[in-house]
Amino acid sequence: MSMQATIYYRGKLSSCNYSCPYCPFSKTVDSKETLMQDRQQLAQFMEWVRQQEYAGHQLSIFFNPYGEALVHAWYREAMIELSHMSHITKVAIQTNLSVKLDWTAQLNPAKASFWATYHPGQVREDRFIAQGMTLYKQGIVFSAGTVGLREAFPAIHQLRAKLPEDVYVWVNAFKDRPRYYSEAEIEELSGIDPYFRDNLQDYDSLGQACRAGEHVFYVQGSGIVKRCYQDKRVIGHLYRHSLEQLSQERPCQMKTCGCYIGYIHMKDQPFASLYGERLLERVPQSYRNLAKPVHI
Repeated sequence: MSMQATIYYRGKLSSCNYSCPYCPFSKTVDSKETLMQDRQQLAQFMEWVRQQEYAGHQLSIFFNPYGEALVHAWYREAMIELSHMSHITKVAIQTNLSVKLDWTAQLNPAKASFWATYHPGQVREDRFIAQGMTLYKQGIVFSAGTVGLREAFPAIHQLRAKLPEDVYVWVNAFKDRPRYYSEAEIEELSGIDPYFRDNLQDYDSLGQACRAGEHVFYVQGSGIVKRCYQDKRVIGHLYRHSLEQLSQERPCQMKTCGCYIGYIHMKDQPFASLYGERLLERVPQSYRNLAKPVHI
């Protein structure tokens, strides 16, 4: 039985080229051995993906690494290859967009996309904007955003002002402190990101139906498969079980769900229709950026 499935992939990588004070991965440096293992794991995953064409499966692949993956050639090469595979619907990645983008010209812009996170204080604003505009001119879909810390408000306004209107700028709610925002601040951020309130809340999820574990799978580099990145349950192994064997209806066992890559897959929430085919890279239907490549 052929399936349409979404695979979130996270390998051994756990380091970043930025040093954000709130992020644990800015404080680690991967050894050569770890990087070699990460590369080997991705190679194994890519071979598995190639084989799925013969099983008739259609796949969307989302790389959400601990740290920054695109500084390593094997992730760039994987994205290029995946974007040209007939049975791949989409390949997307979370990235700080810091690497040179000369390689993105080799991507199939109909399938490749980016979830780009802006880190004020780690990169110059003009550099990040220029990187986004490189993708824009190549006709590659992306969203851009940052964490809604109060000290970042001016940078968030600037980001919205300097990117084209048809590029969605999202704001992740800072939830480490309860009731962090005043109503006026919520209104201010909603003026930048009209869907900010969606991210601000946590969703009651215990026992709720979710596509996670049925059509959406969270895969670790070793091949271990979980229904959700927050749910610790192991539901199988990618290289020992077929997608058909892995796929089951699995109601959520978490009390709440508060992260975008989790709650968007809850069946009783409107996000699948709100974002449509751009759900993974976080571009709402009301933003249809990059209709045509601009040749430069």
